[in-house]
Amino acid sequence: MAVSLQFCSVTKTLNNIPKRKNFYSISQTLASKSNLSFNSNLKTPLSNLFFNSHSSKSSPLQSISRLPRKCSHHNSIQSLFTGIVEELGEIKQLGYAEDGGFEMKISAKTVLEDVKLGDSIAVNGTCLTVTEFDKKDYDFSVGLAPETLRKTSLIELVPGSLVNLERALQPSTRMGGHFVQGHVDGTGEIVSMESEGDSLWVKVKTAPEVLKFIVPKGFIAVDGTSLTVVKVFDEEECFNFMLVAYTQQNVVIPLKKVGQKVNLEVDILGKYVERLLRSGFTNVVSST
Repeated sequence: MAVSLQFCSVTKTLNNIPKRKNFYSISQTLASKSNLSFNSNLKTPLSNLFFNSHSSKSSPLQSISRLPRKCSHHNSIQSLFTGIVEELGEIKQLGYAEDGGFEMKISAKTVLEDVKLGDSIAVNGTCLTVTEFDKKDYDFSVGLAPETLRKTSLIELVPGSLVNLERALQPSTRMGGHFVQGHVDGTGEIVSMESEGDSLWVKVKTAPEVLKFIVPKGFIAVDGTSLTVVKVFDEEECFNFMLVAYTQQNVVIPLKKVGQKVNLEVDILGKYVERLLRSGFTNVVSST
């Protein structure tokens, strides 16, 4: 009975959400979301807004966390990507929308060619839903949940940041990379970037629970880019990969600096294999 009442409450809340959303910027000094106005010169990283626990007043994070969560494609596999970046988009605006959610507006062209409301677009490897678009102004908007900002490298974005963009896979699309869900498994930190000829070596450190799925010559999606792992350094909790000249010119990774975060999604096949092994599936097969 309690579950039914909660579902009805959430349904009523979603029905009351206005269709048109206007953007508002956030200031670190604001104690509430009243009287917000967009500032195109805003350079405050989102991390300062969502991890500031030093103020005794209500923080933006505390305000957002009480809001109803928006519908997301991330609960089940409804979209697939290839990890082949279609274009670099630019963050135009980000902040609170008038309905209280947190949204981001991105300038783009290629991904808007056949866009529809509700379509999924991978932004730096994070599957997000198009909530609004304008083909005349060449931009589209996506909603962001607080948990998405905490768990991905999107927390470091500011207006002017470039991001990798890719539309969801269609039946007629050529499979140039590997199966990427747009469900970020974790983040990694760039620990070194070294040139060799016109190529670039990048070394990334990540958590053990992510590293265990990364293997030499295996696939890895870094900020949504399908790449091949060269080496895994278990003792350092790192792995590396190489970017050729063409890739460097068409993805955001070379634009980042040592110490910055990247989104990581491991090959889903590795996760399925681990699941089968932990469930005792191999023991059942061998006994038959």
